[in-house]
Amino acid sequence: MGKRVVIALGGNAILQPQQEATYDNQFKNVISATRHMVEIKEAGHKIVITHGNGPQVGNIIAQNEAAKNVVEPLPIHVCNAESQGFIGYMMETALKNHIKERGITSNVVTLLTMVEVDKDDQAFKNPTKPIGVFFSEEEAQRLERQGFTMAEDAGRGYRRVVPSPEPKVIHGIDEIQRLMDETIVISSGGGGIPVYRKDSGQIHGIEAVIDKDRSGLKLAQQVNAEVFMMLTDVPNVYINFGKENEQKLSHITVAEAEQYVAEGQFPAGSMLPKMQAAIEFAKLGKESIICSLDQAVAALDGKAGTRITK
Repeated sequence: MGKRVVIALGGNAILQPQQEATYDNQFKNVISATRHMVEIKEAGHKIVITHGNGPQVGNIIAQNEAAKNVVEPLPIHVCNAESQGFIGYMMETALKNHIKERGITSNVVTLLTMVEVDKDDQAFKNPTKPIGVFFSEEEAQRLERQGFTMAEDAGRGYRRVVPSPEPKVIHGIDEIQRLMDETIVISSGGGGIPVYRKDSGQIHGIEAVIDKDRSGLKLAQQVNAEVFMMLTDVPNVYINFGKENEQKLSHITVAEAEQYVAEGQFPAGSMLPKMQAAIEFAKLGKESIICSLDQAVAALDGKAGTRITK
C-alpha cells in the first residue's frame, strides 16, 4: 500500500557548491535528482515535492543588483516566485520525460505557491537570513544607510539579511490533496512566496525568506502526509560527525533526537533545521526520514537513511 509522502529537495542538489550557475548544469542535476523521485512514484507512493532555492534566488537577486541602473530591482517575494517558476519548469520537464521513458501512468503539475506568514512575527524585528551576493565593509555601510540590514557572513564579506518568519498556512492545500492521488505535485518551492493578510483580508507579498525545512514540515502536516522525507547529500544523520567516535543514526525516537539536539550535535546552518522539522513531524505519530537521493526508495522501506519516529 503506497504512502503519502512529502519530499523536500535542497537547493544545492540543483546547483552544487562551486558549480557554474548555468541552465545546463542545473537541468542536468535536476534530471538526476528527479530520476530517484520517479522511482518513489513507481514504487506506488503518492508524492508531493518541494525544493530549496537558496543558490537560485541569490543569483536572481544578484542579477537585479547588477542591472539596477537599467531596470528597477524586484522585491524579494517576486524573486522567490521567479525561482519557483524556473526550478518547477526544470523539475516538471525532467519528471515527465522520466515517466514517459518508464511507461508510468501519471502526470506532473507545478504550483506557484504562496505561504502565509504573520506580519507581526518576531523575525521581522530581527532579520537573520543572508541572501544575495557578498559586499565589502564599505559597501555594506553604504547599503545600511539606504535602509538595508547587513551582516558579516563567516569571514567571506557582508551580505544583506532579511526576516525568516514561521510559515502559517500553505495556500492551495485542497487542490494539492486532490491532485496528489494521481499526479506528482511540485509545490512550495524555496519555502514558498511569503505573503500576509492585511486587516481587510487582502493578500500582499512581504520582504522575507521562509525556511524551506519549516515550510516543508507545514506542507507535510497540511496534506496529511504519512512520511516527511528530506533528501540531502549524505546517506544518514550522524552524531560526533567527523570524530573518531562518529556514529551513524539509522532509527531513533523523538526523545533520542531531542537529546542529540540539546547536546549541540547538529550544525545550525545545515542539519539542525532538518532535525527540528523531523522531530516536530514525528511527534504527530508519523515518520520522518533524512537520507540521500539515491537511497530514497530503500529508506521508505526502512532499509536506509535515518528514520525518526515517536
